Amino acid sequence: MAVSGAAQRILVVEDEPVINQAVTDRLRGSGYDVVQAWDGPGAVAQFADTAPDLVLLDVMLPGFDGHEVCRRIQAERPVPVLMLTARDDEADILVGLGVGADDYLTKPFRMRELVARVAALLRRVDRAAELAARSPTDLGDLRIDAASRRVWVTDTAVHLTPTEFDLLLCLAANPGVVLTRENLYAEVWGWSGASGTRTVDSHVKALRAKIGADRLRTAHGVGYALEPGGDT
Repeated sequence: MAVSGAAQRILVVEDEPVINQAVTDRLRGSGYDVVQAWDGPGAVAQFADTAPDLVLLDVMLPGFDGHEVCRRIQAERPVPVLMLTARDDEADILVGLGVGADDYLTKPFRMRELVARVAALLRRVDRAAELAARSPTDLGDLRIDAASRRVWVTDTAVHLTPTEFDLLLCLAANPGVVLTRENLYAEVWGWSGASGTRTVDSHVKALRAKIGADRLRTAHGVGYALEPGGDT
């Protein structure tokens, strides 16, 4: 996070100069310190040099794509990443989430929504300390330690992205209770925007693949619940 009193820094990575500058101008107008990059290698270098609090990352980039950028920067230091994609394709989105992206926006997007998503992701980082104060949670053979942000299934450690972990922790606080997609998006991502419900669906799909599909129950048309049983 940025030093207290200093503007939070955002790295904007977009190879189209007009879009890059428009996004940069809007974010600076909203009070953020913004640095720019236009290709994959430049993004990784800027990340190392400027230590941003959040990365706004286009998927299609020269050099190497946004997925590879995300993989490299998350390996260096966990940071919120909002991906911009021209493809509203679930498989493509899941790849981005799998390498550590937190949320995504499909082009064309409204600047007001982009700024709102950025603010929500930064607020979520602030709430991480509050979540860490929770005691370890045991749901059958599923164990969640909020303080260390670690998860085990039948004593085997499971690697989750930061967003997957926060989503699991939110569901685990209400075992067996169906939480709506809208509520989950507001609670985990910090912004009550209905357009984020597909983000929830994509993260749930990725989470199921890691902790077991039967642990997460779908209430069709409503939302999801984490089943308290540990051997389903």
